[in-house]
Amino acid sequence: MALPPDAHPGLADSAFLKAARREPVPHTPVWFMRQAGRSLPEYLKLREGVGMLESCMRPELVVEITLQPVRRYGVDAAIFFSDIVLPLKAVGVDLDIVAGVGPVVALPVRTLADVEAIPDLTPDHVPFISEAVAGLVAELGPTPLIGFAGAPFTVASYLVEGGPSKEHAKTKAMMFGAPDVWDALMRKIAGIAAAYLEVQVAAGASAVQLFDSWAGALTPDDYRTAVMPHSTRVLEHAGTLGVPRIHFGVGTSNLLGAMGEAGADVVGVDWRTPLSTAIPQVGERAVQGNLDPTLVFAPTEVMTARAAEVIEAGRAAHGHVFNLGHGVIPSTDPDQLKRLTEFVQGYPLA
Repeated sequence: MALPPDAHPGLADSAFLKAARREPVPHTPVWFMRQAGRSLPEYLKLREGVGMLESCMRPELVVEITLQPVRRYGVDAAIFFSDIVLPLKAVGVDLDIVAGVGPVVALPVRTLADVEAIPDLTPDHVPFISEAVAGLVAELGPTPLIGFAGAPFTVASYLVEGGPSKEHAKTKAMMFGAPDVWDALMRKIAGIAAAYLEVQVAAGASAVQLFDSWAGALTPDDYRTAVMPHSTRVLEHAGTLGVPRIHFGVGTSNLLGAMGEAGADVVGVDWRTPLSTAIPQVGERAVQGNLDPTLVFAPTEVMTARAAEVIEAGRAAHGHVFNLGHGVIPSTDPDQLKRLTEFVQGYPLA
């Protein structure tokens, strides 16, 4: 996983990339899922009157929004500002992100014909992504940019359910009752995700993360049979691009081993699973996580004490990237995240 010849020379010293590659680090690297967004007043001001998907398709906004938390917190990596359904929108799927609801699909997928009607993604569908990533890399210098995509199961759930779901009943009904449609849909989404990650890496992203937010709804057997092969296809393709791959899901304590086997270099762990439990499951891979996102609302000394426990537990892994166990909660005090960042980066390694 060597850096490309035109990469910023400072990236070679990145604590985040070193940890992801299981190399010695100068300090425990830290970044936060959803670090760019609703917890930042500067983000709210910038987004006034601009829809979510529109903001993801305007390179100048993507660059500024992605940079905001890097400036404010001094985190060790930036995460590309976008949404997991954006590639579907880009290829022509009729969907929107509704405030207070989430992604809503006008015509949910039900048949093979519905799947076949979804085009494959090419770079021509997302020129604004290439432009935004290139602009970001130029601004970030030695700070790595993490590209990302939605994993096939989670994206399929939105397409089949027509929007967010707690039970994923329609999704599982297709998976169990129409396996030919399910397999075709998962192959379609895996191809789109792989192509989307390739666009980001080609433009300069230094790592990628595959988000499988809803994978925790599955049993280990169902995950391995009906989902893992498709996530593996995405991660294997990302592996050919020469960048570290992070694989994250929510409520996946019983899937961590399989999620690592799917092709991750780093396995993300949510806050429900102690790192001491997760690390033996992921083998020689690095881990990412996993402070409870609500602890930033606790007194600073409580938050940092719990963060120290996470860092200490992470010593047993072959590499550890500090993060929350899920995304930043919108009502989070940005100053508290700044304190957390400084605490983690200043925590002694020996």
